[in-house]
Amino acid sequence: MTKTNLTIVCLFLCSKIFCTEIGIGIVFPKAEVVNEHTIRIPFKLIDHLLVIEAEVLDQKGNFIIDTGSKAFILNKAHFPLDYPFLKKNGATSGVLSEVDIPLERKIKDFYIESLNLKDKISDVIDLSHIEASKKMNLLGIIGFDILKDYEIFIDLYLNQITLSKVDRNGKRLDRNVYLEKVTDSIDFTLRGHAIILTTNVNGKSLSFVLDSAAEVNQINKNVSKKALKYFIPSKRLKLAGASGQEIEVLAGKLHRVKLNDQIYFGPMYTILTNLSKMEHAFGVKLDGVLGYEFFKQKRTIINYQKEKLYFVNIPLKTE
Repeated sequence: MTKTNLTIVCLFLCSKIFCTEIGIGIVFPKAEVVNEHTIRIPFKLIDHLLVIEAEVLDQKGNFIIDTGSKAFILNKAHFPLDYPFLKKNGATSGVLSEVDIPLERKIKDFYIESLNLKDKISDVIDLSHIEASKKMNLLGIIGFDILKDYEIFIDLYLNQITLSKVDRNGKRLDRNVYLEKVTDSIDFTLRGHAIILTTNVNGKSLSFVLDSAAEVNQINKNVSKKALKYFIPSKRLKLAGASGQEIEVLAGKLHRVKLNDQIYFGPMYTILTNLSKMEHAFGVKLDGVLGYEFFKQKRTIINYQKEKLYFVNIPLKTE
């Protein structure tokens, strides 16, 4: 087994505090406006992070799409304390430890072209360690508080994300969003802001959270030995959590992951780690995290109100 100094940044951030909501709006300069309810936004992959360009408070820069984060987050490194911040009564939890107590920032001029987002708030957290490790300019993170009002198509085949407005029952206001045909679907459980999927690994039922900003999958070292039989380690690497803290973990591939008898995955790059802090943050038992490796194999549509995932096939390669 080899050892590598590769550092994986896990951006799993879950706010446990209820926030008073205030006005917000959003613009993505490179978005394609399909109609008044739907836009398509190209993203680039920085390592395995989904990064889009957006503007906020007269600054243009990168934002990470993160289904594992509750809040819309601004990077304190770019929005310093001379802004009128309000301190938040609580902490935001990361996969390794609690992040410093965040601040809140009233935002009124962050808005998606032709789509109006209202009654939102932003957390302000120091994300400079992510900027340094990824060598990128990072203005913030777009999480559940923004995404929940849309059906979200995360497409790593075309490197774009589609946001389509839904009503309170999850029905799209735009009926003809996708050119592609949906081939499969599966229910999930929404625990707070977290998408919890029930999976099967070698006959054992496991609960995974779906996190679009997890650069590699994670499996809890405390799961059944029968399931761990199909985790094949190959190296050690360093995992950097939301607070910038680092731990060394085993990395390898997890085999035989199924969502049901029809929906299954090829071997996925996975790390073996302790998920106790994440379990504490959610108040629910977790066996693992599905991230980039999941989306790489499945073009995925998320509907929070219906608590359903839909899948679109990756086109077969032709000569």
